[in-house]
Amino acid sequence: MADTNTDPTYNIEDYQKIKEGKATILFPKNNEVFYNPVQEFNRDMSIAAIKNWRDITMEAKTERFEKSINPTKVMPPKTFTVLEALAASGLRSVRYAKEIEDIEYILTNDLLPDAVESIKRNVHFNGLSQDLVRANQGDAISVMYGYRDKERFDVVDLDPYGTAAPFIDGAIHAVKKGGLICVTCTDLAILASNNHPEACFAKYGGSPLKAEFCHELALRLVINSLQQAANRQKRYIEPLLSCSIDFYVRIFVRVHDKPLMVKTVASQTGVVHHCRYCGTYTTQPFGSIEPGKGANLRYLVPSSSPVDQRCAHCDSKQELGGPCWLGPLHNKEFVQRMYNSVSATNKNMYGTQPRMKGMLKVILEELNDAPFHYNLSQLCSAVRTSCPPLVKINSALLNAGYRVSGVHTRQGSIKTDAPSQVVWDVMRAYVKEVGRSPKIEEGSYADKILSKESTTEVSFEENKGSNPESRRIRLVRYQINPEKNWGPKARHSETRTPKAADPKRKQEDDAPAVSESVADAAAGIEAVSVSENENKKPRTE
Repeated sequence: MADTNTDPTYNIEDYQKIKEGKATILFPKNNEVFYNPVQEFNRDMSIAAIKNWRDITMEAKTERFEKSINPTKVMPPKTFTVLEALAASGLRSVRYAKEIEDIEYILTNDLLPDAVESIKRNVHFNGLSQDLVRANQGDAISVMYGYRDKERFDVVDLDPYGTAAPFIDGAIHAVKKGGLICVTCTDLAILASNNHPEACFAKYGGSPLKAEFCHELALRLVINSLQQAANRQKRYIEPLLSCSIDFYVRIFVRVHDKPLMVKTVASQTGVVHHCRYCGTYTTQPFGSIEPGKGANLRYLVPSSSPVDQRCAHCDSKQELGGPCWLGPLHNKEFVQRMYNSVSATNKNMYGTQPRMKGMLKVILEELNDAPFHYNLSQLCSAVRTSCPPLVKINSALLNAGYRVSGVHTRQGSIKTDAPSQVVWDVMRAYVKEVGRSPKIEEGSYADKILSKESTTEVSFEENKGSNPESRRIRLVRYQINPEKNWGPKARHSETRTPKAADPKRKQEDDAPAVSESVADAAAGIEAVSVSENENKKPRTE
């Protein structure tokens, strides 16, 4: 570590030291806004994801090099470059520099002079060279567009306060072919509710829904925004890992220069019809692909709406969400390698390792080709019955010949490729088994569901696939509220923060502040056991 006493630009006595990973960051003692320990999980996941991307990318480059017959071929460089476009204190960049091998340099950018001073101070204090972590003052959008005609970055990281929407197009321009874009959006009050549909549409080009799958839809809205920005440049983004975490989403996508893949996007993009009462949903893509002559493909427009305005099961009104991404949320090979790497890593490497393993394992178990999901509590509420064990309903669906899984976005949920008719046949069979509630009135929504004729032979015999491995081995699957006031911190204000203080976030739009109660509702956090390691307070040296 550098000898800070020789640096005249700051007095160490004015700062508190907070250790996270291998970094020790200086924060002004009178600034309680800036550091959010809950985001340690975000940074831990990001470090693991970038390492995983680096290894996969280098393996592919080496394989191409070995297959090349060019006599003048040169082994591709192992190093890569990173842009942190909205860096604030520089904590993320310092951790990347100290914990990720083979980084050539990190351009650590922020708009405000105070933030740039903070970056330089923390780079110096952690004994890093100014050439490895290069502090830069500039507008993030201008900086990213400025690298369109230069040597682009291998990794672009967007971690703004609120929405990343204004920065997405610039990130597409700034990243290399095959590069990685890491995106955080903390405005779940807009993405995962119907409180501000006009704001969501303006930012992401799609409408949200207040549905059981609202957090999955939030991920799909952001991915669609990324995909559309890439497609305009004849580029295609591949979601590697898409996480709904606490009060925000964190998405990792690989960017490909494949105009042919752009043609497939319409068939992977569309809208979702959702019943307000019973939660039945139907997706409708904007296109389809069929074999043509020879090796050619035919790209077709969609047929008219597959549903009526009224739900076929309960006769309630339906609402429309999207447009959104309907393709895979994750690359399972990428997630498996990341899970294996995190599991094999020394426990001291990641402060949130138990939670990382739990989330990655649940994501591995998710059905990747079935958009959206049901929630068991909501299904039972719709037919006014008690809530059975989740394995009971899962077993019935599996015994009927369909696949089923949980989801990382919400506890107690059922993701399945079974048609909605089969799902309600299972619920009708369960109600018949336990008895119909006498409180259900004739002609009510619940009565209409239960009065439908069943067409599925239902067996509740326990199926061995009904209880996922992540639950059997007792991984930390769903996080409780880690501490009081755990949600997004207040936006930084220069007028109430000393010059030496580090701004939490800077360039941003007019996203409304999210209170603790709103953040809880938006994030849909469910209470379960959590490891002591994840609940720890930041350490002060």
